[in-house]
Amino acid sequence: MAGQCVAVVSGKGGTGKTSFTAGVGSALAQLGQRVLCVDCDIALRNLDLALGLTDRAIMDFTDAAQGRCSLDAAAVEHPDLPGLFLLTAPVRNRGRPVTEEEMTLLMDAARERFDYCFLDAPAGLDAGFRLATCAADRCVVVATADASSLRDAQHTVMELHRFPGGRLHLTVNRVRKKMLRSMHATIDDAIDQAGLPLLGVIPEDDALPLSLNRGVPLLLNASQGAAAACRNIARRLQGEKVPLLRIR
Repeated sequence: MAGQCVAVVSGKGGTGKTSFTAGVGSALAQLGQRVLCVDCDIALRNLDLALGLTDRAIMDFTDAAQGRCSLDAAAVEHPDLPGLFLLTAPVRNRGRPVTEEEMTLLMDAARERFDYCFLDAPAGLDAGFRLATCAADRCVVVATADASSLRDAQHTVMELHRFPGGRLHLTVNRVRKKMLRSMHATIDDAIDQAGLPLLGVIPEDDALPLSLNRGVPLLLNASQGAAAACRNIARRLQGEKVPLLRIR
């Protein structure tokens, strides 16, 4: 059975796409899946930090897509999380950009080798967004609970009209209970405004920057809070019915 490619997108920066990709990818690997996390953000390129794989990758996704090396040679496996692989972005643009056709062929190869492939898209709706979504089987729009982020999520959804029902999801990230109360907002509001089914709610968690600073994936460093939410999302992606995490 072929794997599936999931594009992780947002209309604006700072919503936590990269932490989502690293967290859910790690959780699926812990559940026994083979997972490839692809950093599509050439400008910022920080998925390696979130996964604790800094400076381990020699080749990047452009090398694999344009035939300078194989996917197997470019993907780096995590030493402490068997089954979790990183395909990093280049340090800078060099040569011609990867085409959507080349990315589609690369993702076809990824489906043969991995159960899940997460494409961590750059913020915005430009070429990097289109490259990350062109070959995806489903998309997760990551937003925070503030009004501007939810409005951007709506704009993002309008660009993803080719994805049918059940293939497009919303995750509300960095949620604080006090913030929701002060804004008189609820998670239901977030669902209604974005017009998407809710895949998960991830709380603001101080363990996340601590893990980042130590160069250790969050799920190897914590079991509650954001780590628990990522595990719940991973189980939902596998088809389990898991209740939403309560934000305390």
